[in-house]
Amino acid sequence: MPAVEHRGDATPFLPDRKSLKALREAAAGCRGCHLYANATQTVFGEGRRDADLMLVGEVPGDREDRAGHPFVGPAGRELDKALEELGIARADIYITNVVKHFKFEERGKRRIHQTPKKLEVDACFPWLREELRLVKPEVLVLLGATAGKALLGSKFRLTANRGKEIESDLAPYVTATIHPSAILRAPDDEARQRERRAFTEDLRTVLARL
Repeated sequence: MPAVEHRGDATPFLPDRKSLKALREAAAGCRGCHLYANATQTVFGEGRRDADLMLVGEVPGDREDRAGHPFVGPAGRELDKALEELGIARADIYITNVVKHFKFEERGKRRIHQTPKKLEVDACFPWLREELRLVKPEVLVLLGATAGKALLGSKFRLTANRGKEIESDLAPYVTATIHPSAILRAPDDEARQRERRAFTEDLRTVLARL
C-alpha cells in the first residue's frame, strides 16, 4: 500500500492480486482523492462474484458511510422494495457505487449528500473498472445520471436513455433508470407512488435478460 496520498487517481492503491476480496481490502485504505478525509470509511460494492445483474449508483449516503455497506439507507429501502416485488434476491446480484466515499456538507448536526464532481468520479473509477471486469454481469443497470456519465461519457442523458437498451461493451445488456433516492425527493405521496411504480417497471425490463 502506498504510504503517500495520490490525489486524483486511485490506481496506485489497487492490489496486485485482483479479486473482489483483495479489492475491498485495498479500497479501505484508498487515498486517491480528498473525499476519504471526512468519510467514516470506504463503502465498497457487495454481492455475488458471478452475479448476472449489477447495479451501479452514485455515492454512498450517510447511512452507508456509517454502516460500510452500499444501499442500506432510505434509497436502499426503495431499491429493496422494487427487487422484492420483482422476485430478485439482493444476495444474488452485485451492487456498488461509482464513488466509494461519502461526499457531504454539514448543516448543523446533519450531513447532507453532495453530488460528486467529475474529478472525484475519475479518481475513483479504477475500483469500478475492476469490479466490472471481475463480475462480468450479463445486465448492467446504471442508477442515475452520475453513474451514466461516469460509464458512458458526459453526453449521457438519463431522460433520453431511461428504460432503454444502451449500446455499450460494458455488458451484453446495459440500461439506465433513476437513482432510487429520486423517489424520496418527489414532492408528495402521489408523486412518490408514481416514481416508485416507474422505477420498478424499469427494473422489470431487465428480467427477460437474466
